[in-house]
Amino acid sequence: MKILVAGIIARYPFGGVTWCSLMYLLGLRALGHEVFYIEDTGECVYDPVQNTRATDPSYGTAYIHAALEPHGLEDHWTFVNYDGSYHGRDPAFVRGFCSQADLYLNLSGGSWFWRDEYARIPRSVFIDSDPAFTQLAIAKAEPWYVAFFRQFDHLFTFGSNIGTPASPVPVGDFTWHKTWQPVTLDQWRPTCAAGRRFTTVMTWQIESFADVGGNKDAEFVKYIDLPSRTSQPFELAINGPQALLRQHGWETVPAMEVSRTPTGYRDFIHRSKAEFGVAKQTYVASNSGWFSDRTECYLASGRPALVQDTGWTAHLPSGEGLLAFSTPDEALAGIDRINSDYDFHARRAREIAREHFDAARVLPSLLNVVMR
Repeated sequence: MKILVAGIIARYPFGGVTWCSLMYLLGLRALGHEVFYIEDTGECVYDPVQNTRATDPSYGTAYIHAALEPHGLEDHWTFVNYDGSYHGRDPAFVRGFCSQADLYLNLSGGSWFWRDEYARIPRSVFIDSDPAFTQLAIAKAEPWYVAFFRQFDHLFTFGSNIGTPASPVPVGDFTWHKTWQPVTLDQWRPTCAAGRRFTTVMTWQIESFADVGGNKDAEFVKYIDLPSRTSQPFELAINGPQALLRQHGWETVPAMEVSRTPTGYRDFIHRSKAEFGVAKQTYVASNSGWFSDRTECYLASGRPALVQDTGWTAHLPSGEGLLAFSTPDEALAGIDRINSDYDFHARRAREIAREHFDAARVLPSLLNVVMR
């Protein structure tokens, strides 16, 4: 098949976001499909050099090229700027690809437009990486926003409890199929020995969906004193109150430095001993079943993960390699369990990634739903 993949690599030019789109592109290509990346959000890109939203898309377009070029995809992309100008392949090429495409896959709002060439593609899919937030926004949204989602043939979400009795999040008459972020395992084989620290990459607060839910800060404060209760060192790559966190014993580094490139993001994970991950408050309060694409990358790297339960434990194994917590005491017990037999948990981490998140498993399952 020919597949148009819309993503947000330039809109948020950081390693973790980039890997989300990149692993769809690489995973689909490995299955024998022809892929093309497009970004058409109608928004300005973020330029971390200037630390601002920039009307000049040069940073974002150079970033897309740098991310895709090592994988032989340097001429397989187009970025449509907020002013309608095309960068990368031109409009004629995009229209030509779309005229032959079999599937349009929109990841996390990689386009907020239904241009004629997208609408003519026979099958269309939206993949929701922000479960609960997305559905709550739809429930209170203006008609155009609801109509946008109605045009897709299928809707998928990383929230494994969304649309079930396990979660109170309203879905109206929309059907949300369950999926996970696909991981291309060969890209995550560690090139160095594990370090000493439990780590994560996180943003304290986000701008989007501010009117429908709570952010990570509201959950993290419940665990802020954790370093004082264990000898295990932690390091947070964080966009947030670093001075406050250091006062409570957390080692910190700016998230933007760690995540400036896909390789830098991956190297940070590989230098880690394990992940310690707290979820956004809305993911937890809604029992959404959300599971992090970042955590999947830790697991694929053979790094155990100790992450907050959002309801994902009803769908994934917990206790070996991947451990859940809902209280500080449970988090401490998880740390001790990982450290008591680290090599075993590291092996199980990689096995869980292969069993549940391998792109060679996740993507055929998604396509089976879409094509039937």
